Amino acid sequence: MPTRRVFISYEGSDRMKAKGFRLLRWNNNVDVSFHDRHLLDPVDSTNDDYIRSCIRDEMKGTSVTVVMVGENTKDSDWVDYEVERSLKEGNGLVAIKVDDDISDEDIPDKLKENGAEIVDWDPDEFDDAIERAASQRSKVGESTVRGRAGTGCGRS
Repeated sequence: MPTRRVFISYEGSDRMKAKGFRLLRWNNNVDVSFHDRHLLDPVDSTNDDYIRSCIRDEMKGTSVTVVMVGENTKDSDWVDYEVERSLKEGNGLVAIKVDDDISDEDIPDKLKENGAEIVDWDPDEFDDAIERAASQRSKVGESTVRGRAGTGCGRS
């Protein structure tokens, strides 16, 4: 299986889970392979246009966006923007539930409506889910994305 370039999207309170996901590629007991782009170090700005440009820069060259879904993800303007941007770029989408108690209602509508594969926190499933999302990316990219961009500051 080829090594995919993924963008990691997360809501601020899920930062440690996003870091944990990123570290899995160095775990010899887990069969997952990817190169990642992310904003795991928060952008030091309250300027929304600047933050958006940082997101766009990090997303360049990726084929799949992995969204870490926690209890507050659905309410994050920045995750919403990152999903919109991913759709514009034609990225495949994977949603990973970061906790066992995450329900379908916690999944952002844009992910469900645009064919994201939704998986539980199971490292043995991640590589296959990323590969399936990459193969679906042309279908996802056909969606027209409309709506507001993120209006918050920071990463929440």
